[in-house]
Amino acid sequence: MAVIGIEELHRMVKEDKLVENLCERELSNPEGAGFDIRVGEAYHIGGKAFLGVDERFTPPHEKIAEHGKDKSFTLSPGEYVLVKTMESFNVPDNVTMHTFPRSTLHRSGVLLLATQTAPGYKGALVFGLKNLGDCTLELELGTRIAHVQFARVEGGGNSYRGQWQGGRVTSETTEKQV
Repeated sequence: MAVIGIEELHRMVKEDKLVENLCERELSNPEGAGFDIRVGEAYHIGGKAFLGVDERFTPPHEKIAEHGKDKSFTLSPGEYVLVKTMESFNVPDNVTMHTFPRSTLHRSGVLLLATQTAPGYKGALVFGLKNLGDCTLELELGTRIAHVQFARVEGGGNSYRGQWQGGRVTSETTEKQV
């Protein structure tokens, strides 16, 4: 996998709005071969979920923290939350994106659950955070928690057509898989 470098990423941000709402640090002096992204919202989930061949539903969510309204939230040992990024993405049809946790998370006993982002995806990203450790973590909203890298898709690919387009947190009802 050939990762797209910072010069090209900055061009894509400026000309194609690859990533919107990047912080000044990422616009002027990013680290590594991609961008660090920040927590904008946090949610508890609970109840029942179902993942079937043709249908699915996810548990209801409750917003527990939002950047601009709250300073931080606490992740206790054993607790699981969903977090949504402050950044929004417009991934071209010839690019894919991969997310990696920042090391302070695992040094604090916290696991970031993320996935690849398909070509054509538009919107904020939603990740899982699970506190596997024995320490309580206070997480300030707006802090960088993940690093995203972008790669070109060689030989063609298909544009994302899933129902999570736009950064939706959970499903409202049972829905058909697409």
